[in-house]
Amino acid sequence: MDYQVGDKVVYPHHGAGTITKKEKREVLGKKSEYLTIRILHNDMTVMVPVESAEKTGLRKVITSKDVDEVMAVLAQGETRMPKNWNRRFKYNREKIKTGDIFELAEVVRNLSIREAHKGLSTGEKQMFNRAKKILSSELMYAKGLNEEEADSFLEEALKGAHPVGAGKRKTDD
Repeated sequence: MDYQVGDKVVYPHHGAGTITKKEKREVLGKKSEYLTIRILHNDMTVMVPVESAEKTGLRKVITSKDVDEVMAVLAQGETRMPKNWNRRFKYNREKIKTGDIFELAEVVRNLSIREAHKGLSTGEKQMFNRAKKILSSELMYAKGLNEEEADSFLEEALKGAHPVGAGKRKTDD
């Protein structure tokens, strides 16, 4: 994929950002082209070699049309997950690592429902907060919102889709 300065992209583990620079650099004696990406929500700058951008999961931000599909995923019922928190944590971590926004939305939805009904372990709370930030950062660019508006948009979507006390949990081993 051809990336240009100004493109809005998603780096799976950190969230959405803007390509601020595209330059050739020599690292360990090898010249490569690098993308410098500014991740706004966590005040981070990431450099990604162009040749391995796809392998790292880098992709362009979803379109505004895709936001409706993300909202539909958030509104669905909880996915069957392991009862054991450690297995559940690994299951969700693997989904986040894919870089797929629909997988990420599924994790956010499931952890939101679980938090409302059963509560989350400390590790799951951290994962939930990080996953929400990553999702919110992409929604921010896709919908043309600022960071605070995107956070509110996501929170309202989760509240509206799964009010506290609604629905039943499904788990299995």
